[in-house]
Amino acid sequence: MKRAKQAQAEFANFDQRQVDAVVKSIAEACEKDAARLAKLAVEETGFGVYEDKILKNLLGSRMTYDSIKDMKTVGILKKTPELMEIGVPMGVVAALIPSTNPTSTVMYKSLISVKAGNAIVISPHPNAKNCILETYKTICQAAKAAGAPDGLIGCITTPTVEATNALLKDRNVGIILATGGEAMVRAAYSSGNPALGVGPGNGPSYIEKSADIPAAVRRIMDSKTFDNGTICASEQSIVTDLCIAQQVEDEVKRQGGYFLTPEQSDKVSRFILRANGTMNPKIVGKSAQKIAEMAGIEIPAGTRVLLSRQTTVGKDNPYSREKLCPILAFYVEKSWEEACKRCMEILFNEGVGHTMTLHTQDETVIREFALKKPVSRLLVNTAGSLGGTGVTTALAPALTLGCGAVGGSATSDNITPMNLLNIRRVAFGLRELSDVRGAAPAPQTPAAEPAPAAMSGVTREEIEAITRAVMARLSK
Repeated sequence: MKRAKQAQAEFANFDQRQVDAVVKSIAEACEKDAARLAKLAVEETGFGVYEDKILKNLLGSRMTYDSIKDMKTVGILKKTPELMEIGVPMGVVAALIPSTNPTSTVMYKSLISVKAGNAIVISPHPNAKNCILETYKTICQAAKAAGAPDGLIGCITTPTVEATNALLKDRNVGIILATGGEAMVRAAYSSGNPALGVGPGNGPSYIEKSADIPAAVRRIMDSKTFDNGTICASEQSIVTDLCIAQQVEDEVKRQGGYFLTPEQSDKVSRFILRANGTMNPKIVGKSAQKIAEMAGIEIPAGTRVLLSRQTTVGKDNPYSREKLCPILAFYVEKSWEEACKRCMEILFNEGVGHTMTLHTQDETVIREFALKKPVSRLLVNTAGSLGGTGVTTALAPALTLGCGAVGGSATSDNITPMNLLNIRRVAFGLRELSDVRGAAPAPQTPAAEPAPAAMSGVTREEIEAITRAVMARLSK
C-alpha cells in the first residue's frame, strides 16, 4: 500500500497521453497472454472451460480496452463558460478477486483503475493465487515497459484473511472494488473505506408466449454452459407460460437439456448448498456430467444442462437460488402477469438488483417488466452471461456488475473508469446577490382586517339604558 500510494502520487502527474500508453500496453500484453493464463486458471481452480476462459480474458483485456480507450479521464474533462469539470483519481484501488473469473477480473480491474489515474493493489482468492500472480506479473511488466512508476500495480503474494482485512481497512485505500461472495462484499462495505461491491446473481429467464422459442432456448443454453455457468449474470431459472410450456420443454430437450426425475432432483439438491446455506464450491464451474456423477445419478450422454421442475421459491429450495453451474429451475405459470410475480419472488429470494433475461416480441411485456423488475440489467432476447457483461449488448464491458441500492450496492452500473474517479467542478459566478434579490418577487403585505361595522344611529346613553333594562329583568 505504501509503494502504491507513492507510485500513484507520481502517476497523478501523467497526462492523458501517458496514461493511455500504459493502459494500451497492459491490454495488449494481457490479450497476448490470454490463452496461457486461461489454462492456468482452469488447472488451478478446476472451474469452467478452457476455451471460454480465453474469451473471458479477451473480455477483460481487448474488449474492455476498446470500450475505455477514448474516455477522457485526466485533467479537464469538460469546459463551458459556466462550468469546468476536472478528473481526480481516487488514489489506490483495493481489488478483491474471485476464483470463478480470476485472471480476467485482474485484467479488467487493472485496466479501469489505471485508466482513471489510480494505483491498484490486488487481493487474490487463495484458491486461484497462482494464476492471479501470473496475471499480475504480465500486467506489471507491461506497465513498466510503458513508463509506469514502480508499485503502481501491487499484489498480495500470500493471501490470507488477515492480509485481506488489513488491505480493506488501510487508511490509504481510495476505494475498494469487491467482486465475490456476500461475505466478501459485506466486509468491503463495513471496512470504513469507500467501496463498490456486488451481490449474488440469481436471474430468472422468462420465455413469454410471443418469443422465438428455439432462439430463446439456444441463448439460455449457450449462456448457462458458457464457462460452465460461472458468470453471475447467467440464468438460474426458466419461467414460461403454460400455453407454450410443452414447446419450451421439447426444445430444451432437443438442445441438450435433461429434466431430472423427482428422485434425481432430490439427490442433486443435496449438492447445491452446504449445511450453512451457502453454495457448495464443489459444483461451481463443473459440467452437467460431473455434477451427475457426484450426485450418483445417470443422465444421457451429451447432456449440457440439468433442469428441475419447481413450484416453490425459498431459501431452503436450492433450485430457486444462485447456482454457478449448468443447473436450472423450471417454472410454468398461467399468464405473463403470474410469470412476472414469480420472477419477482425469485429475485427477492436472492439476487435482487442484479440481472434477469426476457424473451419476447411483445413491447407491452418488455415495458411492464422494465418498469417493475428490481434489477439493474433487464436483458431482452440475448444470453444472460454475455449480455450482462456487455459482450452481446450495448452495456459497458465489465466483470463487476453493480446491483443498485435494492441489492445493497453503491451503484447499478457496469463498473468503468468513470466509477473510479471523482469530478472536481469549477463553477463560475453568473449573478450577484443584488441580482437574485431584484429578480425575487416582492413580498406580499397582508391585507388589513376590516374594522367592525359602526353601530350607527344608537347613542351611548341609549346603550346604557338598554343594558340596565336587561339586567333588571334578569334580576327578577
